[in-house]
Amino acid sequence: MDDHEFRLYLQIDVVQLDFWIEQGWLIPETSGEKRQFRDADVARARLILDLMGNMGVNEAGVDIVMDLVDQLHGIRGTMGKLMAAISRQERDVKQRLVESLEDLERF
Repeated sequence: MDDHEFRLYLQIDVVQLDFWIEQGWLIPETSGEKRQFRDADVARARLILDLMGNMGVNEAGVDIVMDLVDQLHGIRGTMGKLMAAISRQERDVKQRLVESLEDLERF
């Protein structure tokens, strides 16, 4: 979705959107001078709106939360790669890996 559609959908103004982009909370794809936003950007923007509007979180708090979201996304990607690598192993190796992972404490 383009810049205008994104702002209309979320009911935000261009100043607010530009600030979020400057802070690195949103990183739209760009084509020339046009910005394009994905579904993930919509989800991030909704989170920002909830944090600042509904929960009263300040900019520093939003920065921390968005950093944690990015870290979590990275961890999920790494876990997906790990599980894919395990699934490609021979049966006995796969079984030993699964057994050793069962020893990890869950939180």
